[in-house]
Amino acid sequence: MLYLNEEIVGFPKELTSIKHEIREYKKDTFLFREGDPIKGTYLIRSGKVQIGKITPEGRELTLRICGPTQIVGEITLFSVDPRYMLDAKVIEDMVCLKFKIEDLEETLSHNSELAVEFMKWMGMNHQKTQMKFRDLLLHGKKGALYSTLIRLTNSYGVKEESGILIDLILTNQELANFCGMTREVVNRMLSDLKKQNKVSMVKGKLFIHDIQYLKDGINCENCPIAFCRID
Repeated sequence: MLYLNEEIVGFPKELTSIKHEIREYKKDTFLFREGDPIKGTYLIRSGKVQIGKITPEGRELTLRICGPTQIVGEITLFSVDPRYMLDAKVIEDMVCLKFKIEDLEETLSHNSELAVEFMKWMGMNHQKTQMKFRDLLLHGKKGALYSTLIRLTNSYGVKEESGILIDLILTNQELANFCGMTREVVNRMLSDLKKQNKVSMVKGKLFIHDIQYLKDGINCENCPIAFCRID
């Protein structure tokens, strides 16, 4: 099966030459929790990890889903008394490479070419996060949902004759967590889109029939797909 974004490079490949351990994690376990002391940085080989935050009131916000060739926990590099800033929950059994933080920092300090590539990669992730928050703030609830659906098609979309299938099973609550909204609001908005034949469900997966409708709804600027992704 070919995803729409298959050609996008996920990470500096030279990282695999750094000293590391191979780790396996089961679904519903955590790589780390917010506030934990840094144990390492993880490069995913297979499986998926959900990066997010739970507020003191128990409300959950999902920032991204990371899959193969992506790095988790990298934002804490070269920090004083580093601690993880978010939760990393395994949502699909995974295999990954674990780098000790000191080994990664040591390598980047002495390998300028790799350090530059790593900074470029982190800069791209930072831009993706900025753009997501821009949509959440500027376009309200509709913008939050529409931009999330667009990002999902760019990350997990499979193009078919009548539209784009999002090849990822998400509950409405999980979708709401991406949008920073309640499940009830997402339920109502999805119901309206279904009545207009803009989206439908296929075996538990969202199918987008009119991606242009969603883009028009948030005045989409047609940013590079590399920046408009959910992962």
